[in-house]
Amino acid sequence: MASELRVNTLKDAAGNNSIATSFVANGSAKAWGHFTMSSTTPRDSFNISSLTDDKTGIFTADYTSNMSSVNYSPSTGGTHRDAVTEAGWVLAVQHAGSGADDMTTGELSLSAHNSSSALVDTVQATFQIFGDLA
Repeated sequence: MASELRVNTLKDAAGNNSIATSFVANGSAKAWGHFTMSSTTPRDSFNISSLTDDKTGIFTADYTSNMSSVNYSPSTGGTHRDAVTEAGWVLAVQHAGSGADDMTTGELSLSAHNSSSALVDTVQATFQIFGDLA
């Protein structure tokens, strides 16, 4: 049988530095991933059910548990494997919805561009999602 612990505030062992549990839950990443854009197998992830290679430089990460609305906050980062030939790249959120600025509650699309604005797959990508789960 599962147990349940109900508290409103967390404190350190000395009884100091209190924080509301709602702050901990709301401030935690709801999904994250680390992958190489040349593979659809994540190196590590949380709340990601699959990665899809849509085309060169564009990947989609599907959430295991959807976000409650499209008003969540994604952030991206990563490293480049070949800084000599592809210097000056950027990893960005690729809006996946039906409109130009739409995001969806069930997936995040990422795009990687080099300094010439060409899409490239040579990026080790990381992303984090903050917001509320459905």
